[in-house]
Amino acid sequence: MDCLFQRFAPRRDTLTSAPHVERIERDSLGPVSIPAAAYYGPQTARGIANFPISGIAINHFPNFIRALACVKMAAARANAKLGDLDAGKADVICQVCEELIVGKHLGEFPLDVFQGGAGTSTNMNINEVIANRGLEIMGLPRGRYDELHPNNHVNFAQSTNDVYPTAIRVAILLSQGTLQRALDQLASDLEEKAQQFSSIIKLGRTQLQDAVPMTLGQEFQAFATTLREDVARLGEIGAFFHEVNLGGTAIGTGINTNPDYQAEAVAELRSICGLPIVAAGNLIEACWDTGAFVLFSGMLKRTATKLSKICNDLRLLSSGPRGGLNEINLPALQPGSSIMPGKVNPVVPEVVNQVAFQIIGYDLTITLASEAGQLQLNVMEPVIAYNVLHSLELLTNAIDVLRTKCVTGITANAETCRKHLEASTAVATALTPTIGYERAAELAKQVLASGKTIREVLAEQPDLSEDLIAQTADPHLLTRPTRSRMAS
Repeated sequence: MDCLFQRFAPRRDTLTSAPHVERIERDSLGPVSIPAAAYYGPQTARGIANFPISGIAINHFPNFIRALACVKMAAARANAKLGDLDAGKADVICQVCEELIVGKHLGEFPLDVFQGGAGTSTNMNINEVIANRGLEIMGLPRGRYDELHPNNHVNFAQSTNDVYPTAIRVAILLSQGTLQRALDQLASDLEEKAQQFSSIIKLGRTQLQDAVPMTLGQEFQAFATTLREDVARLGEIGAFFHEVNLGGTAIGTGINTNPDYQAEAVAELRSICGLPIVAAGNLIEACWDTGAFVLFSGMLKRTATKLSKICNDLRLLSSGPRGGLNEINLPALQPGSSIMPGKVNPVVPEVVNQVAFQIIGYDLTITLASEAGQLQLNVMEPVIAYNVLHSLELLTNAIDVLRTKCVTGITANAETCRKHLEASTAVATALTPTIGYERAAELAKQVLASGKTIREVLAEQPDLSEDLIAQTADPHLLTRPTRSRMAS
């Protein structure tokens, strides 16, 4: 008897696919069959066949395709200016690059993000797309590479080893601004909550134990402050990507380039991107050095870790509602249980926690991939590119969700905050400069043993003055520095 999975699993002999017309092209290894309508060519087709790994295509990251197009445009302009590439061919290359930069033809980049060859498949993918789309613009059929060749013209004076790492850096620069803006807006919304909650007095906690008074506004302002720090740091560390190795070609020696090509190509790239791109001081070192990715990934991990800690706090502060802290309310977004009626979970902080865990793992992958470089090249850059770009995407999306679906809708339970504070021993700390640590600790024990409030216990102490007891009446005074003096 067939098992359930066998009976309902799709059978290969019954699966059909839509018929399509193919064309045959050749590369140095022989003939390759390609969909007739595709702009990509034989090396892309081989890459598709060789790397069915993740199911995530490089076109998942449009800024990466835009960055590659910017590099190809810069190279074409520089080569034409130096008289090394026919001006007409350069114009066609640039026209296709402009289409790619505005987001056209993304479907022509189906290669998996995980690929061997140090990104050669990706570089050839864009070379072939530019060549065949360019041929179409010229009124010629795909594959007429005698007129516009992926290597001889589109890739002229270039190597994967300078194109690919340069494009990754440009893609990160194009993407990091979105993350910074999202983080800045989240910090602003947290600051708004800090203002709303500035008068709500509550119990501060350390090691999940009662500590000293604070305001809920102070707690939220601290969230905002720590994230604002990272907005600035992301910009500072991102500046390391302004330095590129374009013009170094295979290993940084600049073989097969005009002596003036590097300066021209970098200047063109700077103009096209509107970014302060500069040439690396040592192109051989820049060909294999991936330290900037390690540093930047560490910064993304730092931000993710901070966000996860904040989300841990939001989950704790909203816990309950009857059996937990219940000092704040998070927006109710969906029923929280298939079996427990009325339960609502902190689903947004939970998903941000998970994103943080993923980014922390990505950081380790990036570190290992960077360490795996050998001699004049690091062939692991595809996995570095994927992990950095995906970290940027995940973190940006998580921040937007946290802000719009959680933070903006947070409300405070001021009465619960007050009750927690009054039932605690927090005020005892404020007495230590006057009555000493040992006496304050004794009073705290009495509070815990009797179930009374600290003010009730203080009122029972015959040797404590009314003025001293009055100092504890307004907990707001205990949320900031105050002048105090130890009794003699």
